[in-house]
Amino acid sequence: MKWTRNTIGFAMVLSLAACSSSKESMSYLALGDSYTIGESVPTTTNFPYQLADSISKSGKEYVSPVIIARTGWRTDQLIEAIESAHLKNEYDLVTLLIGVNNEFQGRSIGEYENDFKLLCRKSIELAGNKKKRVIVLSIPDYGFTPYGKPNQKRISERIDLFNVSNKRIADSLGLKYVNVTEISRRGLNEPDLVAEDGLHPGVKMYALWVKEILKKLK
Repeated sequence: MKWTRNTIGFAMVLSLAACSSSKESMSYLALGDSYTIGESVPTTTNFPYQLADSISKSGKEYVSPVIIARTGWRTDQLIEAIESAHLKNEYDLVTLLIGVNNEFQGRSIGEYENDFKLLCRKSIELAGNKKKRVIVLSIPDYGFTPYGKPNQKRISERIDLFNVSNKRIADSLGLKYVNVTEISRRGLNEPDLVAEDGLHPGVKMYALWVKEILKKLK
C-alpha cells in the first residue's frame, strides 16, 4: 500500500506521564502496522496511547505501551520483528491488528491465515499464556477513505474475506475480538474520522476504537 510516511520504528517504548505510586502498574504490548503506530496523527493520539490513557484515567491502572509496528508491514514482517525484539512473556495486555498490507499486496488468504495463527499464539505467549489478556482487532476498510473510494467495492470484499479469517482464528483460540471495520466504514460520510492524508484513521476514529476495546476489557 502506498503509505505516506514511516513515523515509528518497531520495538519503541511509548511512555505516558508518570503515574502516582498508588496505581498498580500494568504492561501493554501493541502489535501491528500503520494502524497501530497511528500514521499521520501525533504519536500520543494513536489507539494504543489513547487506550493506555483511558485505562490510566480510570484510576485503576497505569499503562505504558510498548509498540512493535511499522507502516507497510505484512504478517510475516511482524513475525520477524517480534522474534528480533526478544520480548519477555509477561505483558498484562496485548493487542494485535495486522493484515491490511497482505490484502493490498495481493497475498493469499492461506498465507495470511498461517501467519495470523502464529501471531495469535505468540500474543498469548507474550501475555503470560493468559488468553484473556489478548485482544484482536479487525482490519479497517480503507475503501471508505478518499484514497480507496475509487476501488471501494473490490477493497471491501477483500477486507471482509481477511476479517472472516482473523475472527475465525481468534474465536477458535478463545481470544477477545473487536470489530473496528464498521467504524472505519463511516469515513466517507464522516470525514473528520479520517486523517489528513486521506487514508488512515484520524484521532477521532481511534477514540471510537478505544471505546469498543474498553467494552471487552470490562
